[in-house]
Amino acid sequence: MNHYEAVFILNPVLSETQIEEAVKKYESLLTSKKCKIVHKEDWGLKKLAFTIQNKNSGFYNLLQFEGEGEIINTLEVEFRRDERVMRFLTVKLDKHAQQWADKRKKKIQSKPKAK
Repeated sequence: MNHYEAVFILNPVLSETQIEEAVKKYESLLTSKKCKIVHKEDWGLKKLAFTIQNKNSGFYNLLQFEGEGEIINTLEVEFRRDERVMRFLTVKLDKHAQQWADKRKKKIQSKPKAK
């Protein structure tokens, strides 16, 4: 099993419900292909460094998962087909990147949640 990280930017005009539906779509796609979702983060609405599709901001999401290499092509085809996704990047994590991701995940989980 390889470790992967996928970051995708969703259109800023989407509602919270539509964003949740999009994220759940990709989670269910991964789990249906026997991938294990290790961690997910919603980074929220961020300003873009340059305009994409005449938009200056977008909703960033991160999915870390374990799976076989064949899933990446399927996942990226779905990203391309979905009009809600403005950009995406999928990266295979080597052992150093995996250690860094684990350390970052523990740091995030140890922070107290804001009410």
